[in-house]
Amino acid sequence: MNMGHALNKTEARRQRRDARLRYWKDSYILWRRNHLMVAGTSIIVFLLLVTVVAPLLATHDPYEQILPDRLLPPSAQHYFGTDNLGRDIFSRVVYGSRVTLTIVFLVAVISTPLGLVIGVLAGYFGGALDEILMRLSDVFLAFPKLILAIAFAAALGPGVENAIVAISVANWPSYARLARAETLSVRNNDYIQVIRSMGASNLRIMVGHITPMCLSSIIVRLSLDMGTIILTAAGLGFLGLGAQPPVPEWGLMVSDGRQFLVDQWWVSTLPGFAILIVVMGFNLMGDGFRDILDPHQRQS
Repeated sequence: MNMGHALNKTEARRQRRDARLRYWKDSYILWRRNHLMVAGTSIIVFLLLVTVVAPLLATHDPYEQILPDRLLPPSAQHYFGTDNLGRDIFSRVVYGSRVTLTIVFLVAVISTPLGLVIGVLAGYFGGALDEILMRLSDVFLAFPKLILAIAFAAALGPGVENAIVAISVANWPSYARLARAETLSVRNNDYIQVIRSMGASNLRIMVGHITPMCLSSIIVRLSLDMGTIILTAAGLGFLGLGAQPPVPEWGLMVSDGRQFLVDQWWVSTLPGFAILIVVMGFNLMGDGFRDILDPHQRQS
């Protein structure tokens, strides 16, 4: 009897392993077919590589000011030219990738779990708790994210840390709404009722059975929001509410060159192109994630 039970467990583990392998294989096939997602993924992988090897790629100290070399055009010595303080723009763009990626990562780490927890709680328990949490999210959703982030950043004060908090506060309601909708769709399913009748606690049901059902939608939404997060951070930097000089942040660099835009176009334009390319990469990758996680795509 024990031997048969052990064989059944071994067979079950093998089937789960085979299912996971099929899932990843199908995901890879769908990724390879989606040329736009391949392009977006390549851009993001390139950004990650630039972030890791920034000291090797940078041709100058991004903070070094050489006033006699101010506002030089792009050349073999300065690939992207220099700014109004004689700093090498290429080196600052390279190091700015670290600032951008840090902001995106921390905003995702803060806002996504917060929205997920609030949405699952509201959808699972319903009633007064649902009303309070959803009306709170409605207050935040009543304002555009950028405007709300500007308001919080202005209240907290300028700086990268405060900008991250401000963007996170403006970003969580959309995840909460999505998680609540997913929770409402599964909380009364038969298998949830069976688990509850077996004595499972509310916490175990929410963490072990409902939250995993929300993750695919949350991941898709997060991947699509990455570009918006970068644009919001750049907007705060442009307005002087995000990163402060001399931090090489792309939005701040665009702001520094706006008064020279006619004659020394490279000061603002090239950091702006960096923002454009990275945002496009995240958007293409997010669209691809949506297609890969769509069950209809897997059936076709």
